[in-house]
Amino acid sequence: MDDFLKMDKLSEECGVIGIHAPGVSGISHMLCFGLIALQHRGQESAGIAVLKNDKMQYYKEMGLVQEVFDNEILDRLPADIGIGHVRYSTTGDSYVSNAQPLVVRYKGGSIALAHNGNLVNAVEIRNRLEDEGSIFQTSIDSEVIANLIAKNYSLGMKEAVIESVKEIKGSYALTIVIDHMLIGVRDPNGLRPLSLAKLPEGGYVLASESCAHDVVGAEFVRDVEPGEIVIISDEGVESIFFAEGHKKAICAFEYVYFARPDSIIDGKSVYETRVESGRILAREYPVEADMVIAVPDSGIAAAIGYAEESGIPYNTGLIKNKYMGRTFIQPDQKSRELAVRLKLNVMKRNIEGKRLILIDDSIVRGTTSKRIINMLKAAGASEVHVRVSSPPVKHPCYFGIDTPNRQQLIGAIHTIDEICEMIGADSLAFLSDAGLKKSIDFKPCGLCTACFDGDYPMEVPEEANKFMFE
Repeated sequence: MDDFLKMDKLSEECGVIGIHAPGVSGISHMLCFGLIALQHRGQESAGIAVLKNDKMQYYKEMGLVQEVFDNEILDRLPADIGIGHVRYSTTGDSYVSNAQPLVVRYKGGSIALAHNGNLVNAVEIRNRLEDEGSIFQTSIDSEVIANLIAKNYSLGMKEAVIESVKEIKGSYALTIVIDHMLIGVRDPNGLRPLSLAKLPEGGYVLASESCAHDVVGAEFVRDVEPGEIVIISDEGVESIFFAEGHKKAICAFEYVYFARPDSIIDGKSVYETRVESGRILAREYPVEADMVIAVPDSGIAAAIGYAEESGIPYNTGLIKNKYMGRTFIQPDQKSRELAVRLKLNVMKRNIEGKRLILIDDSIVRGTTSKRIINMLKAAGASEVHVRVSSPPVKHPCYFGIDTPNRQQLIGAIHTIDEICEMIGADSLAFLSDAGLKKSIDFKPCGLCTACFDGDYPMEVPEEANKFMFE
């Protein structure tokens, strides 16, 4: 992995945005700004597809949003309706051919589709469609959805979308441009987030997180509900529910790590849930120390909560270099150690001689945690007590998060005492399952906590590997 600070993290999924605003200028630029706000959800590729005067155009490339787009490119994408996507590959190879939005032609015109999530029955559907004569151009599961819609076009495009999403299983937040409509779809369990906002000059925005609405100046209206299709046209917003009786299971890791802290997802402030997790962690696992510090940036909110609850002062112990870049290959151990120091530096003056409580949001493999603790102790910390604001990750995810297999999850194969010794901490504790649910304050049945407890909201494949179409 090319970002060593993220070696102990689950990798992001993807981010989607869509805008329907005929007559409003600069839609492609607005889509770009929204994607920059969602950049944390995927850094492999970025793309935009737009519709203007019955003409569908798109541009996508590997890289960060600001590497892919410039004013010249955006000016060549005039739009009344458009969608955008940032990708981290959880299925399919990391090639530009797999970048999104997908744009496919069918008998009645073109479909543009952007997908955040992962389908658990994509292989089965794809095999059937290929037997029926469908041709696929990519190795990603999202193309299955586009082919189903195209196959059902004779029903009318609304019905085609409804019938298609009834057939797929897994996690998905979709934005679709078809037949002069912008369509948003959220899976029946609500695993992946999607919300609706309104532009002051007219028009609507769909996005994975509310932070993207903020950056384009749109006013939040509501979350798209699990199992809901939102159809935005010149006539306004239409809502259709296509699935009932499913267990609501919003991904807990959105609140733990994935979402930006300034986002609100399903009525919950991500920042406040993280601060509350720190407060609960302090009550569950207190320890005598001189200072609370965080692994930046994702551990900061929980560290503030821990400090507030414990009365132990919070201070900066680690500085993150945000300009190191994404592609830094470390061929040997010495280079890997250097990579950590390039990404993080210790505030030696703050921590020297101190007993530290180091707050992190999660530990997946344990390798980076060990390096950070070594750096802190080498800089003079007398003790390092690690507190993690989520339970141990013990099970793979099948719903759009790039999870190592179970043998690589340190929480699945080692006890907490063993992990503590392996990473060199003076003590180690994780937030309890009950503490996590309390911090997010959903009813227990409203969260997917499968990566912690193995309680999946639907039947899943036997293996956690990425499925690849070859």
